[in-house]
Amino acid sequence: ATSRLLVNYPEPYRSQILDYLFKPNFGASLHILKVEIGGDGQTTDGTEPSHMHYALDENYFRGYEWWLMKEAKKRNPNIILMGLPWSFPGWLGKGFNWPYVNLQLTAYYVMTWIVGAKHYHDLDIDYIGIWNERSFDINYIKVLRRMLNYQGLHRVKIIASDNLWEPISASMLLDTELLNVIDVIGAHYPGTRTVRDARLTKKKLWSSEDFSTLNNDVGAGCLGRILNQNYINGYMTATIAWNLVASYYEQLPYGRCGLMTAQEPWSGHYAVEPPIWVTAHTTQFTQPGWYYLKTVGHLEKGGSYVALTDGLGNLTIIVETMSHKHSRCIRPFLPYFNVSHQFATFLLKGSFSEIPELQVWYTRLGKPSKRFLFKQLDSLWLLDSGGAFTLELQEDELFTLTTLTTGGKGSCPPPPESQPFPQVYEDDFDVDYPFFSEAPNFADQTGVFEYFTNIEDPGEHRFTLRQVLNQRPITWAADAYNTISVIGDYKWSNLTVRCDVYIETPEKGGVFIAGRVNKGGILIRSARGVFFWIFANGTYKVTGDLAGWIIYALGHVDVTAKRWYTLTLIIKVAGRKRIP
Repeated sequence: ATSRLLVNYPEPYRSQILDYLFKPNFGASLHILKVEIGGDGQTTDGTEPSHMHYALDENYFRGYEWWLMKEAKKRNPNIILMGLPWSFPGWLGKGFNWPYVNLQLTAYYVMTWIVGAKHYHDLDIDYIGIWNERSFDINYIKVLRRMLNYQGLHRVKIIASDNLWEPISASMLLDTELLNVIDVIGAHYPGTRTVRDARLTKKKLWSSEDFSTLNNDVGAGCLGRILNQNYINGYMTATIAWNLVASYYEQLPYGRCGLMTAQEPWSGHYAVEPPIWVTAHTTQFTQPGWYYLKTVGHLEKGGSYVALTDGLGNLTIIVETMSHKHSRCIRPFLPYFNVSHQFATFLLKGSFSEIPELQVWYTRLGKPSKRFLFKQLDSLWLLDSGGAFTLELQEDELFTLTTLTTGGKGSCPPPPESQPFPQVYEDDFDVDYPFFSEAPNFADQTGVFEYFTNIEDPGEHRFTLRQVLNQRPITWAADAYNTISVIGDYKWSNLTVRCDVYIETPEKGGVFIAGRVNKGGILIRSARGVFFWIFANGTYKVTGDLAGWIIYALGHVDVTAKRWYTLTLIIKVAGRKRIP
């Protein structure tokens, strides 16, 4: 749920952000976009809606992933698209918190998402995953492959298991059918290392989730180091950064762990962070289908280099000297190493010896006074040097040397200044044909809230926001027991919340509004704040937490289901008197 706030950005800023991410030779120039297959459950920073909330329900216009994939394809028609479930809608579990109760049913559900992407959005999904960072079921993977083939989706490849290298690698070596149906082994946060079994499968190895680090210079250093060393140390030919863009409230878990930051749709402000330009060093000068040369490795005094070719005479060399202090990723632990000033000499041989000139792109992270981000330097002339050249390398530098002349550092006029969330905010949800299923700035943390046109109400409650789940999903994280969507500013202390509410379920139903809610995402169950509840059985309470353990007040009130009420919650800091 990390792109939640991006969709609300006004133009031209929204398109500028998308250009920095996807437009070739402009910014990050990404080769792969991996999206969550929404499953109605909390998946780190919020919930994403499923295309099938229940068995006979299909809707391929919910959420924002369809839109995001189309925007990426619009800018780069060759971008590779991947889908992976984190949670699943509850009906697939038949009462169990487990997606493998009925293998055919779960495979059918995933297949419909792929077919829907093509039918409704003309999107070809290239890779499909199993279950993010959770158990895989060998028979399910085989059933999924058969289901895809039966639907004519032979071109869709399977990646497994989006967790650790084991036990998936050993399972593949012991089961020929499993080995044949899995195209790529994807591991998360591998620390640039792989395992012997994974290599023995002879499959493509990918770091299918990595980075996840604050997008300052240290985060950029982390990314620069792993983009090279995932291949050098671990033979991984793809690295997928979580997450694309930090477009979620910063106080949610892993705030600002995106390649860039776009968390203020109300102001239009965004920040193109250093990881964008570190990514460009690799992505602008290579493409899927290029080959790593065997002459890759570590430099004598720290750092590393890789070289890639398209097999048609083009060559790209990427050199990084990220120091330990400035390249620690959020995980795993990084053993100490030293990087110091050095000279590195490269010699181009064979057909590469005839390359007359290499373009040079340069980044230096660290002190602002000495900082450069993706700066084009004078090109290197090689004709008189017999294909040899020497680089002087300091720590925390990145060089790309390439035959490609298409690189570019895109720029846009500066976006508006940063502004806090507006102090007065209201929404009547009065939208006849909403472009997105979710109202702007609301970030669902348990449950799914969607625009709902209440055709039976001719009055002021025709247009509403409705929580649509009636069953707990197959969870990936610890979803709360009460549905909740957050909006606004975490710093607000004195505030008034007013909302018209309607309880749909007689006797057992209820609704609350709240302020000062202190956390969300995977921590939502333990959220504290001030919560004002009314229930269809004619009671109310005020609690200090979402779980309802800390009770400030309770009593009876004239409330019933199937009627509209206006709830108002006024929260003030109590005045303190000093007694002499």
